[in-house]
Amino acid sequence: MNDYDFKEKDHLHNVDTLSNSMVKRRSFLKYAGASMAITTMVAAGCSKDDNDFPGMEDGVYLGKGDIAILNYAYALEQLEAAFYTKVAESPYGGITDIEKALLTDIRDHEIAHREFFKAALQTSAITNLEVDFSSINFSSRDSVLATAKAFEDLGVSAYNGAGQLIEKAEYLLLAGKIVSVEARHAGLIRDLIQNGSFAGSDVIDMNGLEKSLSPTQVLTAAGPFIKTKLNARDLPTY
Repeated sequence: MNDYDFKEKDHLHNVDTLSNSMVKRRSFLKYAGASMAITTMVAAGCSKDDNDFPGMEDGVYLGKGDIAILNYAYALEQLEAAFYTKVAESPYGGITDIEKALLTDIRDHEIAHREFFKAALQTSAITNLEVDFSSINFSSRDSVLATAKAFEDLGVSAYNGAGQLIEKAEYLLLAGKIVSVEARHAGLIRDLIQNGSFAGSDVIDMNGLEKSLSPTQVLTAAGPFIKTKLNARDLPTY
């Protein structure tokens, strides 16, 4: 797709305008096993300076530059929204009212994020992705929360890693606003698993900074849960 040229102003709505309208429609910020498998895949699958996307040269094209990064984020938000929608539709055994309310709130946030990117990207948005949750036992609290932890930690590290690749300041601001919500989700899920364990050395380094992952690493980790093939050949990475 060498003719993939366009002016971003013609394909992207103003970020502030979209953000304001989405907040009016939703309560965007109400409050603030699987993880180990994803960590293993990341460690084995690629290095931080890997600029290639093996096996990702065909399929749904993400675009290039900032458009590719926004579609990359859109793909991850689709994955998370689909997961929490399934959790809300089929609650695990013994779920408490508080847990159900919290997980439903997270679902609403992820849907809001997904719809935000879809509206912002307009005709440049990728299609709806087909997901594969066959490895998740949605009737098990341990399985659901472990997967939620893995997805949230991956999402936070994805936004942090993509920040340095974003060219337009307004998109970087948007990413910063969303990653802060994802981090709240991550802390909440960890606390549901073990009270008081909202953070750990697996996601925070010795300087007290959140760890980040490159797009290559993130797509490698998320790959088993996304059936739709993604063409990430022009997605910036490092």
